Amino acid sequence: MMQMNHDCALVVFSGGQDSTTCLFWAKAHFREVHALTFSYGQKHVHEVDVAERIAGLAGVRFERMDVPLIGTLAKNALTDGSVRMDEEKPAGGPPNTFVPGRNLFFLSIAAVYARERGISHLVTGVSETDYSGYPDCRDSFIKSLNVTLNLGIEEQFVIHTPLMWKDKCQTWALADELGVLDLVRRETLTCYNGVVGDGCGHCPACTLRRAGLQKYLEQKEREGHADE
Repeated sequence: MMQMNHDCALVVFSGGQDSTTCLFWAKAHFREVHALTFSYGQKHVHEVDVAERIAGLAGVRFERMDVPLIGTLAKNALTDGSVRMDEEKPAGGPPNTFVPGRNLFFLSIAAVYARERGISHLVTGVSETDYSGYPDCRDSFIKSLNVTLNLGIEEQFVIHTPLMWKDKCQTWALADELGVLDLVRRETLTCYNGVVGDGCGHCPACTLRRAGLQKYLEQKEREGHADE
């Protein structure tokens, strides 16, 4: 049996704002960090190249895994070009940018990948505070899956969710605290339309990201004036 390394973490890494912040959070908390990125048929597949570049800048081990099945199981706006993207969360359910089972699949695959490399810590950038209505970003889901993975694989994994109770403003604050605010702003790809940095400006991901950044920068400026 592989000896588990408790100083090593695997980050489920998309190259977006949240997972990049988590990547640098992991670097601050673990001696060794790996990044695992998934290509699953997403229209903005350029995020895989972005993730590889950021992992290189961070100096962490990077691996891409192709899991196209995830993108074919259900119709959604991120993997199906015929589906027009919801600009706002609809009443009575998640937006059509929700890819059913994505975090379930990603974390399950990541756990197997980690086990084979003796890694016991998994890190993901999900948040219940700004989660757009995605059910697989909730704390209850992550805790339940953590128990299930430990039972099903018979290892003691720990799933870390540094952003679970942070809104986008607080996530920008954490990136700044970690010294990577500019990198996260300029180099990451959060936009559902595949535009790096500040993005297209109108998709749901860009709207949420921009509002959080504006709030954080205004808050930082106020605090700066208060210290003068």
